[in-house]
Amino acid sequence: MLKKLKIAIALLCAFLLLPIQGFADMVEGDMIVTLGENLTEQQKNLLLAEMEAPDDVQIIYVSNSEEHQYLGNYIAKSLIGTKAISSSAITVGKEGSGLEVKTKNINWVTDEMYINALITAGVKDASIYITAPSSVSGTAALTGIIKAYEISADTTIPEEVKQAANEEMVETAELGESVGQENAAALIAKIKEEIAKNAPETDADLRAIIEQAANELGITLTEEEISSLMALFNKLKNLDIDWNQVGEQLNQAKDKISKFLESEEGQGFLDSLKRFFVSLIDAIKSFFGGGN
Repeated sequence: MLKKLKIAIALLCAFLLLPIQGFADMVEGDMIVTLGENLTEQQKNLLLAEMEAPDDVQIIYVSNSEEHQYLGNYIAKSLIGTKAISSSAITVGKEGSGLEVKTKNINWVTDEMYINALITAGVKDASIYITAPSSVSGTAALTGIIKAYEISADTTIPEEVKQAANEEMVETAELGESVGQENAAALIAKIKEEIAKNAPETDADLRAIIEQAANELGITLTEEEISSLMALFNKLKNLDIDWNQVGEQLNQAKDKISKFLESEEGQGFLDSLKRFFVSLIDAIKSFFGGGN
């Protein structure tokens, strides 16, 4: 895991030193690519082909020092490592289309964790692809993607909001180690939904929201985990975050999942999953002599 984390954190502040005005006229379908500056030429070409990037795509290179700047508060420096490798592509979406994230070779941060953190940062209406030449944690991708969004949308996200989004991503991934990745991402999303509906006024209100969300999802949290979540969400609710937009983006993300499950492809996926478990149960019965 240590080795993977050292390789992973390669996409932090891809765009911090570049002028924004040159990208202000980006429209639906336009793409920006971020590449770790320590990639070989062969790796760069392979990743660009994998992203299906056009020949004239805007490319920003990410340095390892930028990674340390934005992740140093949340991950040990020894885990950030000395090379920038992870890469991403952000494609401008249609207004109201919501967020979509796909990953390859990312083993610690899930698609849903990225979506949660990006929604916190105010990112919306974009298709995002995150990749690396080999299996990595994926922690390095977020800051570069946020900056890419700033460029594509010609907007500025407050620095403290970017930091909070990075912190949220890391904390969710760490929580996922004890409660499961899907559970951790679902819990964070549910807490956000409740805050968007009715902002807590006191710590007791916030604790109640966290505990209720965990109970509804069947998740058991330790006191330390509850305290950590309270600290994170107290920080978030005191920042300049548009909670109405957070609620809208979360609903759009849920709608996309629902539409997939209702589609022919989604139904096929569910049917194949059902058949797998039926076969598994039958095999277990047969093994223990319990078959009919």
